[in-house]
Amino acid sequence: QVRLVESGGGSVQAGGSLRLSCAASVRTFSNYAIGWFRQAPGKEREFVATINWRSAMTDYAESVKGRFTISRDNTKNTVYLQMNSLDPDDTAVYYCAAAWTSSSVPPGRSKERYNYWGQGTQVTVSS
Repeated sequence: QVRLVESGGGSVQAGGSLRLSCAASVRTFSNYAIGWFRQAPGKEREFVATINWRSAMTDYAESVKGRFTISRDNTKNTVYLQMNSLDPDDTAVYYCAAAWTSSSVPPGRSKERYNYWGQGTQVTVSS
């Protein structure tokens, strides 16, 4: 069983920064990749970033590349999403998700690939 708990959301002005955390409870972390997705009102849930726990290889959506950074802390079983230069278009509920993988490369950007989801945390960016 995998349990994911997000935190760190909030309200910020455009150009500001936030850091989201995803605390993960899994039996063997090296068998998983952790991804971040977001969903704005009236829109589909979309991929943001992902990290393979074993290799620390990452992948980003084009819309956040260069502004967001995903990382992991093995000692805390936590994945972070550092978000800089935030834009009102980044406003959404952000979810972390886990995908089982035997590979060292990121598992891809499809939300169907991820089996476990957290409850989400709201990020609001005002202009």
